[in-house]
Amino acid sequence: MKKNKNINIAIDGPAGAGKSTIAKMVSKELGYIYVDTGALYRAAALYITENGIADEDIAEELEKADISLRFVEGVQCVYVGDKDVSGLIRTPEISMAASRTSAIPAVRAYLFETQKKIARENNVIMDGRDIGTVVLPDADVKIFLTASAEERANRRYKELLEKPDCPTYEEILSDIIKRDYQDMHRETSPLKQAEDAILVDTTELNLEQSAQAIVDIIREKTS
Repeated sequence: MKKNKNINIAIDGPAGAGKSTIAKMVSKELGYIYVDTGALYRAAALYITENGIADEDIAEELEKADISLRFVEGVQCVYVGDKDVSGLIRTPEISMAASRTSAIPAVRAYLFETQKKIARENNVIMDGRDIGTVVLPDADVKIFLTASAEERANRRYKELLEKPDCPTYEEILSDIIKRDYQDMHRETSPLKQAEDAILVDTTELNLEQSAQAIVDIIREKTS
């Protein structure tokens, strides 16, 4: 293991690839802090949406939002001011809003330093869309986690099946394909695999197998 330096792990990939769930499992196994950057962008989208903020006013207005991550007994919670919004940022509407607002330079600039500071001060596993390419370009290990759009839609459908007003599989698949396109074609920090990232395709793997594959890669690369 490298000495006198915090270990930074970057996990990127498209929506619905299981990044957050798998990253949490890996961080628990390795004793690292898990940083869900997507949650920060969702919180920003929630704040912008709820307050009806126009794009040209975002840079100024976000300074009032006070978006932060707080770790309570090792569990990450997302706050806007003193309000825990961890549950409010997981709706399909906020997911789509986050995909749009995350492409706005003012939003990325506001959240960029928050992410960098956490990584400087801790051993972290950080997931998102541009961690290995932009946020942590010098990360010790970079993973690009993916799965077929059909499998990602199937997983999401199963998650939502017991909830009221569950969208159809076809609607979820359409949303995933649309979000993939948005994420890969935005002008600012588009989703792409870093040149030195290791591709992990989980289409045929369950959660435990996916997490173990990444744990094995990290241990090999940081030993």
